[in-house]
Amino acid sequence: MSKHVAVLMGGWSSEREISLRSGNACAKALESEGYRVTPVDVQRDVAEVLHRLKPDVAFNALHGPAGEDGSIQGLMEILRIPYTHSGVLASSVAMNKQMAKIVMSAAGVPVPKGKVVKRAAATAAHVLPPPYVLKPIAEGSSYGVFIVREGQAHPPQELSRADWPYGEDLLAETFIPGRELTCAVMGEEALGVIEIRAADGGWYDFNAKYSKGGSIHILPAEIKGNIYLRIQELALRAHKALGCRGVSRSDFRYDDLPGGTGEIAVLEINTQPGMTETSLVPELAAYAGYSFGGLVRWMVEDASLNR
Repeated sequence: MSKHVAVLMGGWSSEREISLRSGNACAKALESEGYRVTPVDVQRDVAEVLHRLKPDVAFNALHGPAGEDGSIQGLMEILRIPYTHSGVLASSVAMNKQMAKIVMSAAGVPVPKGKVVKRAAATAAHVLPPPYVLKPIAEGSSYGVFIVREGQAHPPQELSRADWPYGEDLLAETFIPGRELTCAVMGEEALGVIEIRAADGGWYDFNAKYSKGGSIHILPAEIKGNIYLRIQELALRAHKALGCRGVSRSDFRYDDLPGGTGEIAVLEINTQPGMTETSLVPELAAYAGYSFGGLVRWMVEDASLNR
């Protein structure tokens, strides 16, 4: 008898629409792999829904707060439903970008210099010498991220919006020029390294991430072999330092510009990376020989409790 898999998607974070796209793609692939699948658009009654469904496995396709920060993972532990991706602690720490940086730095993983600042302070004056980056401390998909350019007279005034939805704590980090790279870890193995370029020549923002044709993915990344191996090593080290399980994806900056510093830094680690048609992890898995169906099958068979 085939396993009954509840695919958790949607939720109420700012990444709801992306999660629905991830979840629907995974549900379709799992059905093709022979699993009995129930898509669940996660609402506040999710505990009652799952208690009624009694699935063998919960496939977590949620993104952002509640789905990626240890909350839903804790619920799975209470309900005793094996689930995919990382457990409670790793999810919680990884979602808080500053806490993740502290843990990664202690494990020898290089991270950008920066500090946590209040939104009011970041609105009033430059909190770091430009160029620098301002981003919410616990959001994904580039929501609320600003690059403050050299010569920019004032901080981003969008931060002063009365309806600002991303919290009062921001992470200010020194901007690292150069390449945008990413590397996924699957189990105990680092996959390939992709270089990402926004198709319009700008930065890798929400539109570049999720619009078809919005970004150019170069796989394998056209970097020196020793740098390629270093990125893979750091992705695996970050994954292990935070205690991640299943699949994770680490995002990097690499300054290889003429006269640059050669700096490599991990920007963040994603414990619930996107699984849409333009997502990076399925592309990296395909490069390693896994079809999309094979990838989601691996994730279901890897699911457990006490992660």
